[in-house]
Amino acid sequence: MLKAIRVIFKEQIENRDLILRMATFDIKSNYQLHYLGLLWQFIVPAIQVAIYWVVFGIGIRGGAPIDGIPFILWLLMGLIPWLFISPSMIQGSNSVHQNVSLVSKMNFPVSILPTIKLVANSFQFFILMTILFILLAIYGIKPTIFILQLPYYIFALFTFIFSFLLLSSTISTIVRDYQTFLQSIMRMFLYVSPILWDPSSDIVPDVLSNLLMLNPFYYIIDGVRTSFLGGEWFFENPVYMIYFWSLTFIFLFFGARYHLKFRKNFVDYL
Repeated sequence: MLKAIRVIFKEQIENRDLILRMATFDIKSNYQLHYLGLLWQFIVPAIQVAIYWVVFGIGIRGGAPIDGIPFILWLLMGLIPWLFISPSMIQGSNSVHQNVSLVSKMNFPVSILPTIKLVANSFQFFILMTILFILLAIYGIKPTIFILQLPYYIFALFTFIFSFLLLSSTISTIVRDYQTFLQSIMRMFLYVSPILWDPSSDIVPDVLSNLLMLNPFYYIIDGVRTSFLGGEWFFENPVYMIYFWSLTFIFLFFGARYHLKFRKNFVDYL
């Protein structure tokens, strides 16, 4: 039952050096013809943050803080994970189709292609998280004891995306319409995840809030923010935790199974 998962994990471990080298090359190649080079990895998210802050922080909220936290910091706690989630999901799903020259090679471990995109995007993610810690220190906001659970939510973030990409990259290779559909869905998830709005606000009805919690990104983003601001430990809501990890395992199980089933024929679909 778990043989396919073991095969996938074995390929990731055995090719970890190759993953790191190709991820580094992927980052450099994306910006090698740009005058500002790798600086674009931070200019683009800075522009996005500025737009959301002006529209939602100043325009809609009038600059009001959320529970005593400046809106810009509250926004960054949710937006930084999203700036990692969105491109990783879209690029990782398209990674097999995009690298047809590698897929056609008999001995190339195709399952590492989504992982390469995941690792490449993680460099920006961890640097932005470091900048967030610096900004919190500048504003005089000290992390609470709940910061100890931040590694758990980061682990949950990477595990879910990896599991999803195994299945998603397979579907995207076989059915090209799926990639366009995924891009549209990811734009929707930006607004149904607690990134730009406060999930604890009385404005959000309980019924709608419970429905939105079915979104796995809700679990991760709200958890990351809770790690900074405090509130509750991840194990205090076991039902929600079991739901998230069950969904993750489902993606991992079927992703590994169907990836191994179809990858020998990927070239035919490409």
